[in-house]
Parts: sequence; C-alpha cells; structure tokens
Amino acid sequence: MKPIGKIIHYYDKIGVAIVRLSGVLKVGDKIKVEGNKSEFEQTVDSIQMDHKEISVGEAGQEVGIKVSQKTNEGALVVKLEN
Repeated sequence: MKPIGKIIHYYDKIGVAIVRLSGVLKVGDKIKVEGNKSEFEQTVDSIQMDHKEISVGEAGQEVGIKVSQKTNEGALVVKLEN
C-alpha cells in the first residue's frame, strides 16, 4: 500500500473529494482514505476531471471522486491491492 494522492478539497453536500494524484488511479481500484477525522475503504466507481468522466487519472492531475463517507482536506488516498 502506498499513497497515490492527497485530498485537496472536499464538497460536503455532494460527497465529492478533489484528489491531487501522485500515482495512477483507475475506475474499479480499491482505495483507503486516511484522514485525521476519518478512515474508510471503498471502490472507485467514477473519476471526473474538468466535469468529464475519465477512466484513468495520472500523476499530477487533480480529479474528483465520489466518496462514501465524509473526509477532510489533507487526507491521504492509498491504493489497496485488488
């Protein structure tokens, strides 16, 4: 398990986290979000960039993902082995 991104913004009303990626993230990947207020695991169901659906996010991109629980800015996103 290694961090592949950090949450830089969280939209509470719509449950979307903006993640600055430091690695590759694909739809279907299992991730763990580790913040100082929450920690949870989920499967990535969709990824958006500039309000358009994409299937793969690359290092250096800022993407939006729907998260299953509340989180906070600064939380790490860790990719779990499938």
